[in-house]
Amino acid sequence: MDAVKRVVIVDDSEAFCRVWADFFRGRYPDRVAVETYSDPLAALREVRPDIGLLLLDLEMPGLDGAKFLEFAAAKGVDRRRIVIASARDADYLHELFPAGRCLAVINKEDPPQQAAFLMILESVMRKL
Repeated sequence: MDAVKRVVIVDDSEAFCRVWADFFRGRYPDRVAVETYSDPLAALREVRPDIGLLLLDLEMPGLDGAKFLEFAAAKGVDRRRIVIASARDADYLHELFPAGRCLAVINKEDPPQQAAFLMILESVMRKL
């Protein structure tokens, strides 16, 4: 059996963290260890290169997702394992995060964006 991979979710909304954590645990029960953080500063202490998938909220108090992404990448987290989620328009997100800066950006309130994220997620989980 494959090793269990770390999935780290950082969002100031505890409800968002809970929904995504339940999703990952339900869909990949034997493949992931999910960690959630509603405080991005607390999450910084746990950033290590062994993160299999890092799901970040763009707008959080104290530290935004763009800065967190750069910190995580500097600590050795593969940019192809980092997803930025936001309620912002997808075009804005793609402008802010051009190709290569992270794996994907999604509007977390838009059903078509969520469906696209699920396809990306399946691809990532096959590779982990």
